Amino acid sequence: MLKLIGAMMIMLAATVAGWMKARQFANRPRQIRELILALQRLTTEISYGVTPLPDALAKTGEPLREPLRTMFKQAAASMLPPSGRTARESLHEAIEGAWRRTAMKAPEQDTMMQLAYSLGTSDRADQKRHIELAAQQLKHEEASALADQARYEKMSRSLGLLVGALIVILIY
Repeated sequence: MLKLIGAMMIMLAATVAGWMKARQFANRPRQIRELILALQRLTTEISYGVTPLPDALAKTGEPLREPLRTMFKQAAASMLPPSGRTARESLHEAIEGAWRRTAMKAPEQDTMMQLAYSLGTSDRADQKRHIELAAQQLKHEEASALADQARYEKMSRSLGLLVGALIVILIY
C-alpha cells in the first residue's frame, strides 16, 4: 500500500512539473504581446498625451497583469523626486527585479534593457522611434515564442507524465 501511494505521488509530481513547464510555454507569447501593447500605450502617452515619463510609465502599468504591472509601476516610482533616479537606472532596476517572475527569456530582457538606455535622454520623437523599434524586436520574439509553444507545450505535458512513469518503473 505504501509503495502504491509513493508511486502515485511520484507520478503526480512529474505530471505537475510537466504541466508547469507547458504553462511557461503558453505564457511567454501572451506576456510578450502584453509588453508590446504596453509599449504602444507608452508611445501614445509620450507622443500625444505629452505626459512626463514617470507618469506615462505609471499609466501604462495600470491595466497590465502581474509581473509587468509591477515592473512599470516600480520604474515610475523610483523616478519620482525622493529617489530621483534617472529613467535608465529606474528601468534597469525594475526590469531586473520583475523579470524572474515572467515567462519571458533573455532576448526580450535585452530588448527592454536597450530601450531603457534611450528613454528619458532624448526628445519625444526620438523616444517614440526607440519604443517602436523595441516593439518590432518584440514582435519577432513573439513569433519565435509562438513557434516554441506549438512545438513544445504538448510535448512538455506528455513528457512529465512519461518521466514519472519511468521513475516509478525504475524504482519498483
